[in-house]
Amino acid sequence: MKKILYTLGIIVLLASCAGDYLDTAPQSSTGTTTIFETTENAKLAINGICRLMVTQYLSSQGFNGEGTIKTWYGNYPGNHFQKSNLTGWSSIINSLYHERNTSTYCYYPWFYYYKLIGNANAIIVNIDAASGSAAEKAFIKAQALTFRAYSYTMLSQLYCHRWCDSNNGASRGLPLRIDQSTGELECSTLAEVYNRIYEDLDNAISNFTTSEMDRPSGDNYSPNLDVAYAVYARAALIREDWATAARYAALARKNYPLMTNSEYVDGGFNTPNQEWIWSSYNATDQNLHFYSFFAYQGSNSSASICRSYACSISKELYDRIPETDIRRTMFLAPREGETYTTSTGRASKGALFERAKKDYADKIYSTSYIFAYMQFKILCAEQPGIGQLNHFRSAEMYLIEAEANCHIGGKDTETQNLLITLNKDSGRNPSYTCTKTGNELLEEVKLYRNIELWGEGFDWFDYKRWKEPIARKSYPEGSFHVQFAITADPSANNQWTWVFPAKEVDYNDALTSYIE
Repeated sequence: MKKILYTLGIIVLLASCAGDYLDTAPQSSTGTTTIFETTENAKLAINGICRLMVTQYLSSQGFNGEGTIKTWYGNYPGNHFQKSNLTGWSSIINSLYHERNTSTYCYYPWFYYYKLIGNANAIIVNIDAASGSAAEKAFIKAQALTFRAYSYTMLSQLYCHRWCDSNNGASRGLPLRIDQSTGELECSTLAEVYNRIYEDLDNAISNFTTSEMDRPSGDNYSPNLDVAYAVYARAALIREDWATAARYAALARKNYPLMTNSEYVDGGFNTPNQEWIWSSYNATDQNLHFYSFFAYQGSNSSASICRSYACSISKELYDRIPETDIRRTMFLAPREGETYTTSTGRASKGALFERAKKDYADKIYSTSYIFAYMQFKILCAEQPGIGQLNHFRSAEMYLIEAEANCHIGGKDTETQNLLITLNKDSGRNPSYTCTKTGNELLEEVKLYRNIELWGEGFDWFDYKRWKEPIARKSYPEGSFHVQFAITADPSANNQWTWVFPAKEVDYNDALTSYIE
């Protein structure tokens, strides 16, 4: 089945949408020549890529665009996230598929991100010939370059070894497709992948700046200059380019003050607020129903995968959240005298069950099972799984800058102040203070990265790049079902690296192996 992975498919650029998201898009296929005749048409192509990030794929309920990456690849196999009692998924949750090159789980991220890249390439290659102002063409090209850089950043985390194991980037990278070709293509090195990401983002920033344009007010779903800064910061962090990460993290968060406590605990992760830098649009007229991210993770969702299998935090991480911290209230930890079934974590009666139904009545679907340590952070805005999906917010940028500073050295005071701003000044923990230095300060940054970004798809990715083991403990010492209570060494499972899918290697003869 040749060319199955690298599908350009201009038809998906113009998928029908309603509301403000893409209200003028035709419902039929449109050729490359037509779509790039004008900048007005090309804007629809950008909107189409935005839509690809929240689209169902491969005729499967679970493959829902970016939400799948966050849930199945970032959260499920992580150290502090559990889909309670979902034992039938233990192979994915315990990261046993990394070397199964014929698995759909191995194939999906490759298929999805190269689809984004292919559509971005079409814009980058053709936009200069479109009729329209130079400013519009520069802005549209910058958006496409940002999409491409983001996609290669995500692919590198999944299919390449961590930077610290790469011999300064000499290890295997990815096939770098930067035009509309679909033929054989050799694999780059990891360093070449990041050189391309940096070059794309440099060009994007230049074009955004030259255009003097921005996305419309109320549009949080399409890339702008701040999104390019945020992608740069995350990519540099993964590459361990600390100075670059710190620089762009500060730029990215500049226009995005931290959300209020009331926003944080009630809808702060399903509806854009001042802290959100980039997200994907979703509403009643644009939703994936039971297929969406929020139908898999929303504590109040009517979807059976949420009603029967709550998302829960690890006991170890919960216990490290200070009692004065608002984030502690977003999880159902047992109190003295409150019991649950230790083989599953479920409470079907008793004090814990009653407290959950009373104190979190508006955050639990009426027929949902109750589990110890279940979460109430991720909520759907409407049933069964409607909500806008965040990709970057300023809290992450504070944490990126803080982590980078720890590695740069000589910036303990600056790092302490970043943590104080994030935790105390925001109101999330009015009692927070930080006087730690050196390695203890770095561990503090990691702790608050785990706390602040819990459930948003960072867990496994962070532990991979930190090269730290996954170590889960079962009930009652910990909070994991015994089938998930594993220790995963960072050197195992191909160094936590997904092999290239067999479909790609079979198609692209320039790739000579699955595992490196």
